[in-house]
Amino acid sequence: MNNRILELRKARDWSQANLAEQLHVSRQTVNALERGRYDPSLPLAFSLARLFGVTIEEVFQPEQG
Repeated sequence: MNNRILELRKARDWSQANLAEQLHVSRQTVNALERGRYDPSLPLAFSLARLFGVTIEEVFQPEQG
């Protein structure tokens, strides 16, 4: 699944550690999310969208093909 987490995080000038702290996850989890190596649980996806002030669809897009 493609996502805009890195873009949204950098637009707020947050480090991975800052974002992880706000989400109550590890920095490694944020890194895996940004690299597309980990698909979040539904509660985590909602938390990310809420934190960034956007919809889930604005954060995550299904892969084409």
